[in-house]
Amino acid sequence: MKKILIAIVLIVVALILSTAISPVMILAEDAEEGIPGVDMAARIGLTGFEWVYPGSSHNAKGETLHNIHFIDPNNPYGAAREIMEYSYGISPHIFFSVNNAAAEAIFGSSIVDDIRANDAYNGYAGNGDVKGTMSRGDAVGTAMANDGMNVFQIPIQLLMGNISIHFG
Repeated sequence: MKKILIAIVLIVVALILSTAISPVMILAEDAEEGIPGVDMAARIGLTGFEWVYPGSSHNAKGETLHNIHFIDPNNPYGAAREIMEYSYGISPHIFFSVNNAAAEAIFGSSIVDDIRANDAYNGYAGNGDVKGTMSRGDAVGTAMANDGMNVFQIPIQLLMGNISIHFG
C-alpha cells in the first residue's frame, strides 16, 4: 500500500512538472467507427484549461487532429503533438486518451447524447471564434457541468484501460 501511494504521488508530481514545461492534452477518442478519431480535445497548462476543436487543428499538410490514427498509425500522439505545434505553437508531450466508456462512467451514461444535443439542437454548434457564438467546447462543458463528475471513476477507468496515457 505504501509503494502504491508513493507511485501515485510521483505520478502527480511528474504531471505537475510536465505541465509547467508543456501542456497536457486530453483527447476524447471514439473507436466506434473502427479506427479511432479524436472528437474533442482540451489542453491543460499553467495558463489554464482550453478546448481544442480537432477539425480546426491541423499540421502543415492540412491533416487534422481528428485523424491522428490515420496520419501516423505507429505514433498517433506524435502526430497530435506536431498538429498542436503547427496550429497553436505548443508542444504537449503527455496525452490522456479517453474513450466513450470512460466518459460515460465519469459523467454518466447520457454524456455523449447530451453533448450531441447541445451541439446540434441547443445552439452550441456555432463557430467559437466568432464573438457571440458558442462552440463544441461550450457544448461539452455544459454537458459535463449538467451531468456532474464522478472523480472516483477516473482511477478505475485508468486501470480498465478506458483512459490511457501516451507520450508524444
